[in-house]
Amino acid sequence: MTMPKKQRFIVIAVAVLIVAIVLSSFVYLSYQKPYSGSVEPITIGVYPSEYSSLIYIANDQQYFSINGLKITLKNYPSGSAAAKGMLNREVDIATASEFVVANNALQNANICAFGSVSRYLNLYLIARTDRGINNILDLVGKRIGVATGTANQFYLGRYLELNGINENQVTLVNVNFVQTPSALSNGTIDAAIIFQPYINQIQSLLGSSIVTWPAQAEQFGYFEAICSRDWVSARPDLVVRFLKALIQAENFNNDHRDEAIATVAKDLNYTNSYTASVWSDYDYSVKLDQSFILLMQDEARWLMNNNLTTATSVPNFLDYIYVNGLKSTSPESINIIGLGS
Repeated sequence: MTMPKKQRFIVIAVAVLIVAIVLSSFVYLSYQKPYSGSVEPITIGVYPSEYSSLIYIANDQQYFSINGLKITLKNYPSGSAAAKGMLNREVDIATASEFVVANNALQNANICAFGSVSRYLNLYLIARTDRGINNILDLVGKRIGVATGTANQFYLGRYLELNGINENQVTLVNVNFVQTPSALSNGTIDAAIIFQPYINQIQSLLGSSIVTWPAQAEQFGYFEAICSRDWVSARPDLVVRFLKALIQAENFNNDHRDEAIATVAKDLNYTNSYTASVWSDYDYSVKLDQSFILLMQDEARWLMNNNLTTATSVPNFLDYIYVNGLKSTSPESINIIGLGS
């Protein structure tokens, strides 16, 4: 007897669903299957903050060891310092912002990025309302604290320009991140561009007499896993295993957000409530984006225009990106024009 058309459709749909489940299970199991080769030690330089959450999650869930890696974490006071440590061969891999990659590429440093550990929208411009600042244009003629020569200054200049203010119409005061809350509180500066946990410190000092604006204008920043070009040429297998561990951590965060937050809070000695409050400022995904390239090009031009580098031309940033690791682990996470097949 011929099966009715509707029933045939249901049978086919169920079959397709079963195949999809089997395939997804195979992919999941292939990622969970312990590595059977020799265990290799690698040292990772990190700026200890929520930027590098996937690394803490991967370590806590033993994804590194599952992939045959014995890791040692070495803390640095900034991503720039971690990158310098990597270039000095103190560590094998470091985490740093795209700004650090761009700055080093302008110097033709022995550096390459091979995948993001996070994207972030965490920079805010905070101003004192008791200094007559209630809207953006009120910043004209005011003193703004910023760690000069950093990505924060780049984003500040970009934000001011988008709002019709020339950087010459304000006074920039070089203030490092740690000193920003006290400088704003004691009146050394009228406003500042800053991120957490310093924003909470400012709020506790100044209460309701501040106004806050998101400073990145929806332009994601990137925190990247980086290494030297000669190291990845010699040990591409270690990069693949490292990326597999990060992708497993990404999946864990997607499926067990609260547990991921608790892990990072414990490792960084944060409270769970604080960590949860800033979690949405970050996109914890391992990828290589075209916007990553475009942002570094903008930053390179900014560095040259502000005489913060001796370079005179924007480098080809494809020369400072290693894609083969992510190609073999998650090729759909690569979206960069000009890479070829």
